[in-house]
Amino acid sequence: MTNRFIESAAPGLASLKPYVPGKPLSELERELGITGSIKLASNENPLGPSERVKQALSAQIADLTRYPDGGGFELRGAIAKHHGVEPNRVTIGNGSNDVLDMIARVFLWPGRESLFSQHAFAVYPISSMAVGATLRVAPAVDYGHDLDAMREMITDATGVVWIANPNNPTGTYLGESALRAFVESVPAHVVVVVDEAYFEYVQRQDYPDTSTWLNDFPNLIVTRTFSKAYGLASLRVGYGLSHPDMADLLNRVRQPFNVDSFAQAAAVAALGDQAYLEQSIALNDAGMQQLVDGVNKLGLSYIPSVGNFLTIDMGREAAPIDQALLRLGVVTRPIANYELPNHLRVSIGLPEENARFLSALEQVL
Repeated sequence: MTNRFIESAAPGLASLKPYVPGKPLSELERELGITGSIKLASNENPLGPSERVKQALSAQIADLTRYPDGGGFELRGAIAKHHGVEPNRVTIGNGSNDVLDMIARVFLWPGRESLFSQHAFAVYPISSMAVGATLRVAPAVDYGHDLDAMREMITDATGVVWIANPNNPTGTYLGESALRAFVESVPAHVVVVVDEAYFEYVQRQDYPDTSTWLNDFPNLIVTRTFSKAYGLASLRVGYGLSHPDMADLLNRVRQPFNVDSFAQAAAVAALGDQAYLEQSIALNDAGMQQLVDGVNKLGLSYIPSVGNFLTIDMGREAAPIDQALLRLGVVTRPIANYELPNHLRVSIGLPEENARFLSALEQVL
């Protein structure tokens, strides 16, 4: 159905489809008349908040009527200390998605090109199209980024190159030597964004911490989030690290008070809770092995993942399988919108949740 106001909207919105989030458990249970369902669709940390975070949140209740610190002084300081950089390199966001959107609004416009990989995170095209930029999509290799192809696609019109490392929804990653060589080859006028939302989960010797490259590449922006390993998805808090002049531009378009007081306090507490982070990583490693073993037993293939999710090839259209799993109270994520119609992305849950998913999948198949 045609939107009657589309002619009055910005040109980039005409072909833009909104991001479709995972179905909430309450909605699923209401629709299907079931209870006790589990959600393994949104790459969330299944541990729940740490005690340190709970205490930090409780302390904020007394100031509920006050606006948050619009500059995020304490949070930016904690992030800067964590990375060994100056606070003027830090841009805070309402989740790292917010920072990605700021980048698009600052460095992309009609006539400029936005370059990213096939199967890459959906926010890159959404934010790029919203500002009228031209999309350039590099075909993937083994479900991951083809850096040689991306390098060849850079032109004088390229504004931003987006790289998800690890990539969502495939779980693939780029090693240090290949990624650094790519960043070195990118012209200085092009902004390179390395999205490291799943950074903390990666247990590979050759996986780089690109936040340590900032002094070498003034055109580099690194984004991180507290939504995954730190377990703060509901609070929506993330950040970008960049050259101070980059951060200055991003902060010019950043909405006032974009990160609320509860999110700021929780993020500061989470950064200081190494025990919780280690527990999250250990749980994820064990859960990943549990899912891989179960999928192998079922005779299915999958994309090897270094994140907190596994993308499984069902060998046929995944949507009907997803619907059957929903009726059994198990929420996963079909990813036909990423040009992977036969795949389901499954988040790592608690051991009993992983076991329930595998049992339900066996029943459905």
